Amino acid sequence: MKINLLSYDGLRPDKRAISKCIVEISTNINESLSNELTNVLLDGDIVDIEINNKNSGSSLRALRKLNIDYEIIE
Repeated sequence: MKINLLSYDGLRPDKRAISKCIVEISTNINESLSNELTNVLLDGDIVDIEINNKNSGSSLRALRKLNIDYEIIE
């Protein structure tokens, strides 16, 4: 499943937690790339990632818990 990470809505972003979440839910993103994508997201740009369909419910729940808005592409 592909999703767009649209924005971060929290007051104080926890970059490490966001980066760790991206690594855990994505199918092909390593820690280094996740750190870059976290910075892109916090700068206000959209980030496109692919998540594992098997755990999509828990993945989306983890994003909501971190106050990350997303949209499902496919």
